[in-house]
Amino acid sequence: QVRLQESGPGLVKPSQTLSLTCTVSGTSVSTSQYIYTWLRQAPGKGLEWMGILSDDGTAYISPSLKSRTSFSKDTAKNQFSLQLNSVTPNDTAMYYCVAQDGLSDYWGQGTQVTVSS
Repeated sequence: QVRLQESGPGLVKPSQTLSLTCTVSGTSVSTSQYIYTWLRQAPGKGLEWMGILSDDGTAYISPSLKSRTSFSKDTAKNQFSLQLNSVTPNDTAMYYCVAQDGLSDYWGQGTQVTVSS
């Protein structure tokens, strides 16, 4: 069974860079079976699609975040990662990673990120 686990710092100061990692088990990120998505949900708001890392490694990032967001993949560790630069309190949210193959979605449990000085 595919499982995903997000990890990150929990608390980040404004203007710093947020780095989150999603560790995948049950499948290999080096295959083309899944695309990997990052989403977030700020307090009191709906889910926000941040972007995807496609099966060929191409990143498609939301226009609103593209200027300060990057995705990457580490096949040796079976992980994919998110980097969000110049964070503000508006980036405070629960962050989720998802694996999708067109038939099923596999979600991590989420990791809370708070941006505060």
